Amino acid sequence: MAIILRFVDKQGQVKERFFDIVHVEDIASLTLKNVIFNVLLQHSFDIQNIRGQGYDGASNMRGEFNSLQALILNNCRYAYYVQYFAHCLQLVLVAAAREVIEVLQFFKDLSNIVNIASASSKRHDELQKAEAVEITRLVSINELAIEIGMNQIGTLQCPSETQWSSHLSLVTSLLKMYNATRTVLENIKNSF
Repeated sequence: MAIILRFVDKQGQVKERFFDIVHVEDIASLTLKNVIFNVLLQHSFDIQNIRGQGYDGASNMRGEFNSLQALILNNCRYAYYVQYFAHCLQLVLVAAAREVIEVLQFFKDLSNIVNIASASSKRHDELQKAEAVEITRLVSINELAIEIGMNQIGTLQCPSETQWSSHLSLVTSLLKMYNATRTVLENIKNSF
C-alpha cells in the first residue's frame, strides 16, 4: 500500500509527496487503518492533525460504517473523506477513448509511429542522435535556453491501457521530439 501525504507548507502552498510504501497481506479496513496509523506514529506524526483522507474508491475504503474512512474518522474527527476522482477520471478517459473511433485511431497511429521510430536499438540510437542534433540547432538559433539539467535528450513514450497520463506522455514526448522522429522516419523510408 502506498501512502501519499498532502500538506500545506510554511508558505501556504499545498504539497503532495510520496511518504511510504507498506506491504499488506490483509486488506481489511481495520488492518489498513492500523498500518497507516503505525507508519505515521513511527515518524512522530500526531494522528489528530489529519484533516482529510482519500482512496481509490474500493468498497473497503469508502463505506459509511466499517470502511477505512469511517474507522479513521472515528479516531480523527476532522479527517474528512474525499473521493479520489483522478483514478476514476483516468479510467473513464481511457474507456471513452476506446469508444470514439477517431480518438482510438489517433492513439493507435501515434503508438505505431513510436514503435517504428524506436523499435530496435539501432533506431533508438538514431533517434537519440537526431534529437541531439535538433537540440543543438535550437540552442544555436536561441530557441532553447542553456542551463544545467535542461535540454536533455528524451525518449518517446508508449501509452498504457489504463493510465490516461501515459497518453499525455505519448503526445508530449512526440511533440517534443517531432523533428527527430520525422528525421528517423524519413531515413527509414529512404532506406527501402
